[in-house]
Amino acid sequence: MIPIVSIVGKSNTGKTTFIERMIPEFVCRGYRVATIKHGAHGFDIDHEGKDTWRYRKAGAHTTLISSPQKVALIESVDKDHDIEELIEKYIRDVDIIVVEGYKGNPYPKIEIFRKERNDELLSAGDNNLVAVISDSPVDIDVPCFTMKKVKDVIDMIEKDFLKSE
Repeated sequence: MIPIVSIVGKSNTGKTTFIERMIPEFVCRGYRVATIKHGAHGFDIDHEGKDTWRYRKAGAHTTLISSPQKVALIESVDKDHDIEELIEKYIRDVDIIVVEGYKGNPYPKIEIFRKERNDELLSAGDNNLVAVISDSPVDIDVPCFTMKKVKDVIDMIEKDFLKSE
């Protein structure tokens, strides 16, 4: 099974920024990375007037757009898919999956915590919490890092989830 690490936290705490810093460090170490972002409020990549939007407006259930550099799939769904369903259906040939959001998932979590955004950790008491990234000291029994310690976080993930002894 592909290791999954979930980055959780309140809105505007730096989750996306931290993941954006994690990816090149994984790639530098030779890992292929997939990311899954949970968009609780929906999203739109096939903008009005574009061909994909026009196909979907005409009734297409699934639209695939392809170029020499990338492929994108736009599929109508009838529910919010969980991580396992998304992985089974869409993710192939990677070494690690980094998930943003899905706070209640059963996978290892790293919480981004900003004192000015929240009084307490969202994942306090969650047995899947493996680390905290914070701008202030946190009294919890997992490793704590600052936003600048990306390499240290990747070292921990590599040791605990990617390297088998």
